[in-house]
Amino acid sequence: MRKLLLTLALAGVATPAVAQDPMPANYKAVQLKQLKEQRRLMLAFADSMPERLYRDKATPAQRGFAEQVQHVAGSAAYIAGNFASATKSGWSFADTAAANGTRAGLKAYINSAYDFLEARLAAQTPAERAATINVFGNSMPGWQVWDEIYSHSMWTAGQIVANFRKNGMAPPGFGFF
Repeated sequence: MRKLLLTLALAGVATPAVAQDPMPANYKAVQLKQLKEQRRLMLAFADSMPERLYRDKATPAQRGFAEQVQHVAGSAAYIAGNFASATKSGWSFADTAAANGTRAGLKAYINSAYDFLEARLAAQTPAERAATINVFGNSMPGWQVWDEIYSHSMWTAGQIVANFRKNGMAPPGFGFF
């Protein structure tokens, strides 16, 4: 009997646990809502800024308006493609010249990035959400990548407000108030 109990105990220790997403199931829906809000805001920026100011900079060291919007969408897609899953899946948008100079080009860039992001989040498995990964030297669970993307996107979007203020324009409304 002791041998049986010892065997069962050792089997329990030796059996690897299946990684489970530590976040509630509905948290993925919260993160999807954040991606949709980011898309909405970036599209509102693209619609609100006159095309003639797409390359304008609020300060000499800053990216131009369209480049800053591209940075929000493009870096989010880059991070999700390279860190949110065990399978690397790059995203690319070939025509950045159009995105820098035309409303239609910038909106196509934004929509392409956020289509990719939403699909990538939907495909992230519970094991990938639970796995510890390294993102630019920072260890975190896979689910947290989406929160970091959101933080970076909103921080960078706040910088874009200066482009509107410099030109005497109000920025599009922030979605939560």
